[in-house]
Amino acid sequence: MTIHSFNTETLAPPGHTGSMRSIFTLAPATAPARRHIALVGNYLPRKCGIAAFTADIFDKLGQYHPEVTVDVYALDNPRQPNFYEGVAGTITCDDATAYAEAAQRINESGVDAVWLQHEYGIFGGPDGEMVLDFVDRLAAPLILTPHTVLGEPSPRQLEILRHLVDRSSRIMVMSRHAADLLAGHYGAPHEILDVVPHGAPDRPFGRQAEFKARLGLTGRTVLTTFGLLGPGKGLEIAIEALPAIVERHPEVLYRIVGASHPNLVAAEGETYRERLAALAAELGVADHIAWDNRFLQTDELLDQLEACDIYVTPYPNMQQSTSGTLSYAVALGKAVVSTPYLHARELLADGVGQLVEPQAGAIAAAVNALLDEPQRLAAMQRRAYARGRETIWPRFAEGAAQLIEHAVAPPAARAAPLAAPAVAAVVAMSDASGILQHSIGVVPDRAHGYCLDDNARALMLMNVAEGIEPAERTRWRLRYASFIQHAWNPQARGFRNFMRYDRSWCEEVGSEDSNGRALWALGQTVATADELSLRFWAKRLYDTALPHCSPEGSPRAVAFAMLGASALLRRIPDHGASREFLARGGDFLHRLLDAARRPDWAWFEAMLGYDNPRLSQALIEAGMALREDSYLAAGLDSLRWIAGQQIATSGHFRPIGSDTFGHAHTSLPFDQQPLEAQAAIDASAAAWRASRDPSWQDHALAAWRWFFGANDRGVALADLATGLCRDGVNPRGANENCGAESILAFQLGYYSLIGLMRGQQSDSTSDRRVPEPAQRIAEPALHP
Repeated sequence: MTIHSFNTETLAPPGHTGSMRSIFTLAPATAPARRHIALVGNYLPRKCGIAAFTADIFDKLGQYHPEVTVDVYALDNPRQPNFYEGVAGTITCDDATAYAEAAQRINESGVDAVWLQHEYGIFGGPDGEMVLDFVDRLAAPLILTPHTVLGEPSPRQLEILRHLVDRSSRIMVMSRHAADLLAGHYGAPHEILDVVPHGAPDRPFGRQAEFKARLGLTGRTVLTTFGLLGPGKGLEIAIEALPAIVERHPEVLYRIVGASHPNLVAAEGETYRERLAALAAELGVADHIAWDNRFLQTDELLDQLEACDIYVTPYPNMQQSTSGTLSYAVALGKAVVSTPYLHARELLADGVGQLVEPQAGAIAAAVNALLDEPQRLAAMQRRAYARGRETIWPRFAEGAAQLIEHAVAPPAARAAPLAAPAVAAVVAMSDASGILQHSIGVVPDRAHGYCLDDNARALMLMNVAEGIEPAERTRWRLRYASFIQHAWNPQARGFRNFMRYDRSWCEEVGSEDSNGRALWALGQTVATADELSLRFWAKRLYDTALPHCSPEGSPRAVAFAMLGASALLRRIPDHGASREFLARGGDFLHRLLDAARRPDWAWFEAMLGYDNPRLSQALIEAGMALREDSYLAAGLDSLRWIAGQQIATSGHFRPIGSDTFGHAHTSLPFDQQPLEAQAAIDASAAAWRASRDPSWQDHALAAWRWFFGANDRGVALADLATGLCRDGVNPRGANENCGAESILAFQLGYYSLIGLMRGQQSDSTSDRRVPEPAQRIAEPALHP
């Protein structure tokens, strides 16, 4: 198969070296890959250009690229309902629930990409804003085709298209100007822009006489305009040009072919067409106009176009970026007289057609000049036909197939390395104060200073990490422990969280969650530190802070503190305050779960947040520590539910995205963060220890593979050699920043996974073997 690649030089702005692309170059043949896409937009029999274009994509991919399976999801207007044959589903355009249900069906179908046709007026809400929630729910890469790219959008129109651009993995436009606008005005990266001209038929040249005879037009010179009628077509201008044309060429017949736009008919009936007819009568050219008030299927439209000598597009809107009928006319070898709207400027360049101002006199002069010189008319028709060979349907289909191929994520990783990450990345993020929060790329960012959460995590890692010299381990343990100690505010009886780079605190007391995480780190240090003096320090501060942590506050704060209490009890089983906190916290989480549970929602809250599996993990750990079966059952049941929410149809791990925060009873796929993958591994390890169910190892391994490319964009986030981890997966791929939270989540997740596998190996009677690196790993943080 020959694949059409894209010429980068013709479209790139000065100084740009990216890959904004056009469709006019050939690349070497490659074997086709099986692909499955969802195609969303208006669809036939709906009467509009986008419906026809969506149908063309479906038909031409099926004809020329049968390796691409296409599921159509047709937008339906309930005020003008249609029956859509052979579609995968319909979406009622003004029903928010319909968009959510369609997105869920698409996600569950496991498509490789979603191709969305966008026009402001076809989606529900002001300026079609309902499309935003729809795309936010999609997990597969998004291909966007914006059919209108405004140079001067309203603020809301600008916001909507920018959001769609941000969500897109590829953007297909049909003109270079639209690509330039998207890059300059809407923030589209050049490298995701593909220019694929509107497709057109491949028919023989020069058959006017044959098709005029079929229509009873022999001996007439035929001008034609096609399309849905409405004030934006500029037909008044063309009709006003007719007297001057007919005066010199009385054989001219102007054929206006197309039904009135359905929206216009619904608003005012056929008033617009009647005004045009009255204008023609007033100008004395009514006998030189033939009206065909129908919406034509493509084959009949092409037959009528073949009878045309000159195609006229008098559109007054200079921002129109595409016209399917213009593409058809050029491909059939018709001379074109057109106003200089965007699509016409590009397609008719180099003498392919005649561009004129939207004035009757200009149109009349251009048409008369061509009719006065038949040789000139014939030459323009030949140039048009030659240009049309570049946009015929096989070429369009090749461009569409390659567009899909560029959008599809690489295959998910089937395996992930299992070896201890280097702590170099942790050390690189740390200084004399502690570990810095954020980075720009791989470079630590001092502007945002430090936080208690990350220093607590860093201390936990230094308690379990392998391959560190004792003196080095002690140095970093004390550094992070010192931060936690300094964060304690005895007057406020709580921990501060955020510290500026100049070591000044940003608040007197940090969030409940950060306080809970500090207690978790202290309890884990008591349980796992091999230095008695450090365990003594950790227990003393833990005992000081625990009474001031509410067992009925923020659910995650309670869960973090419960995990610290559970860890400490493994070292000091009779620690009464920890047992009491576990009991009260367990009751609190259990009540939350019972109160929020619905038949389809087995969770503690109506809204999912970050670190979700920690709530279930805390109940499981409390159930094991206190021998409380109700906690254990509730923890395992809720963890099964959240684990099911975080596995894609194809089996790879799909963390709850941060876009989900604040949305009740829903789960959105982006942005995906390492913290959620670590929590899934940790909770799975706890669930395995409680149940010995081997499926929890499978879930932990799926979360681990997520770090190495088994994710929705096929991007590797983690690097064992440096210990770095990127900040997550967004709609276009990896977030290239490598903050402390991400690095520590990756590294702590490893030790939890190895602990699970070691425990399973020692517990199993099968011949299952743990990979060799695991043989050198110490016991996990919560299972010393």
